[in-house]
Amino acid sequence: MRRLLTLEKALLIGHIVSMAFGLAGLLLVLPHPEFVASLPEIGQTAFAWSMAGGGVVYMVLGMAAVAVYAYRTLGLWHWLGFMIPAIGLSLSSELLGTSTGFPFGHYRYLSGLGYKIAGLVPFTIPLSWFYLGFSAYIIARAGLDTLSLPRWVKAIGSIVIGAVLLTSWDFVLDPAMSQTAMPFWIWEQPGAFFGMPYQNFAGWFGTGAVFMTVAAVFWKARPVTLPSRDLTLPFLMYLGNFGFATIMSIGAGIYPPIFLGILTGIVPIVTLYNLARSSAPVRETETIVTPALSSIEIPVVSVGGTK
Repeated sequence: MRRLLTLEKALLIGHIVSMAFGLAGLLLVLPHPEFVASLPEIGQTAFAWSMAGGGVVYMVLGMAAVAVYAYRTLGLWHWLGFMIPAIGLSLSSELLGTSTGFPFGHYRYLSGLGYKIAGLVPFTIPLSWFYLGFSAYIIARAGLDTLSLPRWVKAIGSIVIGAVLLTSWDFVLDPAMSQTAMPFWIWEQPGAFFGMPYQNFAGWFGTGAVFMTVAAVFWKARPVTLPSRDLTLPFLMYLGNFGFATIMSIGAGIYPPIFLGILTGIVPIVTLYNLARSSAPVRETETIVTPALSSIEIPVVSVGGTK
């Protein structure tokens, strides 16, 4: 178990560091080609490799971190019961979208995110659907599980809220990633929401809700105890990726989606995280071991600070 915790920690740190290097390259180095030109040949080669494969690395590390966490806290059945539908159905949705324009709108992927399946969708894209979708769903489900509500309300609510949290990340990510100096995808028919069609959000919510529903059916077959006291990794995973998207949007000068994402993503997930963590009697601060940080005092998080 301790080895799995150490592995989770290493993968999460690698994921966050990879995102930080990617941000530095996209926002600081790429807009200043004179800096790249001044580098020695080996430096220029390293920069070219990092720009070509940086997106692949951080997504693969994110997927691996959540996979290890899910296996450790939920077991093999529940890990695969979420990951397989998430990757399979999101890939199907992306292939359909890039081929027909349904359900997201007409778009296509450019380079920088790895090998394209069927020449259309980078293999890393379904991985990001999995690790962000899982992080959103597990916190939504653990938080709602603390409330005195009918079981069916909690089940449906977890799917709806999980899909909203997932879509909220895209509010912030999509405009910036398609309009940066080095875009990773482009909209062939730009929409009204900072270049994105509103249809895109319906596609995100629908795709997330479908694979979360399928996963919930698999999970129902074998009851599981939710890791309400051990949600640090999915919480940091969501916050880290939301922060990446936020900085990208700021760099592109796009601000309204950030506030929308905070309202529909950050506020709910912080609230649900606190609900889950307060489900059992605890001291005001406690020492715990998490995959993100080894033996650290973590207070309960609130939207306005800590308490």
